[in-house]
Amino acid sequence: MSLDEAIRLRDPSRLPSRRDEDWRWTDLRGLLRTVPEPSQRLEPGELGVGPFDGLEGEAILVANGAGPEDLRIVADESRTVILRNVSRGDGAHASRLRIEVAAGGRLTLLESHEGGGAGLSLLGIDLSLGEGASCERLVLSDLDPESVAVVELDVRLSARTRFAQTLMTTGARRQRLETRVRHPGQGAEVRLDGAYVLRDRRHADLTTSVRHEGPDGRTEQLTRGIVDDQARAVFQGRITVQEGADGADARMAHNALILSDRAEVDARPELEIYADDVACAHGATVGALDEDVLFYMRQRGLPEAEARSLLAASFLGEVLDRVEAPVPVEYLRAWLAARLDAGI
Repeated sequence: MSLDEAIRLRDPSRLPSRRDEDWRWTDLRGLLRTVPEPSQRLEPGELGVGPFDGLEGEAILVANGAGPEDLRIVADESRTVILRNVSRGDGAHASRLRIEVAAGGRLTLLESHEGGGAGLSLLGIDLSLGEGASCERLVLSDLDPESVAVVELDVRLSARTRFAQTLMTTGARRQRLETRVRHPGQGAEVRLDGAYVLRDRRHADLTTSVRHEGPDGRTEQLTRGIVDDQARAVFQGRITVQEGADGADARMAHNALILSDRAEVDARPELEIYADDVACAHGATVGALDEDVLFYMRQRGLPEAEARSLLAASFLGEVLDRVEAPVPVEYLRAWLAARLDAGI
């Protein structure tokens, strides 16, 4: 099964389905009986303002699949790149971007995903980091409720590299944000964080896979989310410590709040360890807003909607506290608060 081939050949039989264990909760073949016609071309002047507009950085646009194919950060260079991925209309499109950060280079990737219409989209990113390089990826995703969208990131690290990402999403009809990392150990560090706020019938799938292939590597992962109404969240995190990857330090946590009896969270954190002398841990929790704290806040004059929003923002706030990119944290908190104030 290949989503890229399904779009290119307009063949729905190639769409991922529940028969693939990693796609069992984000079944596209059961959702889409046909693959839409290719998307229409978009003109940049039609797109309006993006969520990162106004911040300093080099702007890259991918509009209905049309955009650059390569980006290179040379040795010891430091750059901020604003990658805006826009999908409009009811068509289908796929694109791929290769990013190379040479030894000692530093990249801050401010990435946004916007959508309008019931289209089908795939964006694939191949990211390679040279020795001692670093990259922090910050993603804001706010799609149309009828969109079907997949973003795949493949990361290849080198010795003493650092890769960090924070994903923030409101979901879509079907959305999957997948990150796959080849971790060489050798002092390399990875942080994979995420936050989701889902309501109505929106769906978001945050899937990650990290393969520790050498000794002395570190991975930290924290994902938190809130689901309401009939929304559905999927978290799949897999960390594999291969034979010979001694000294690996890998920790994963997923925490979710369910605010409706009809909402759903499917969480599958996994550790596969084939090495000795490792420090690994994982866990997942699902609960509700603390009614005692909510009652306490209301007794002191806060309206219920405001109290719920404040509690939700506090719950998700730890994810934002871990962001290191040179982006004002207040900017990110405002983006999140606007989504919470819309109805949590």
